[in-house]
Amino acid sequence: MKQVSVYAANKKGAMNRITTALREANVNLLALVTNDSAEFGTIRMIVDKPEEALYALREAGYISQLTDVIGVEIFDEVGGLDKLLADITFMNVSVDYLYICYNRDNNTVIAVLHTETDIEDILAHKGWTISNI
Repeated sequence: MKQVSVYAANKKGAMNRITTALREANVNLLALVTNDSAEFGTIRMIVDKPEEALYALREAGYISQLTDVIGVEIFDEVGGLDKLLADITFMNVSVDYLYICYNRDNNTVIAVLHTETDIEDILAHKGWTISNI
């Protein structure tokens, strides 16, 4: 799965300018998480058309990039995420970051995660469902 990352100054209206660029490019947001520092924020998002989003954001003047991430369906229950993380820990793999989103098409919870190691095939072999939302 491709994630769009955007780096934006922490200024009033910045997020709105980003969502406007996506709307004008007819790109739908499926998941979004923001992290900020003193001067800049990182916005990570899953969209229905990553390449179009990247183009629109760059045209709007934003530093943006596409990153490979893994989407894994987890059970919407106590310990659902813990079970996934236990398997990843057992593989001796570090998770750089993760966030949760919801797949509206099949009513499942998706853990979106980034690792330095490609573990999609191993997770699938262990019975996890890999999602492309």
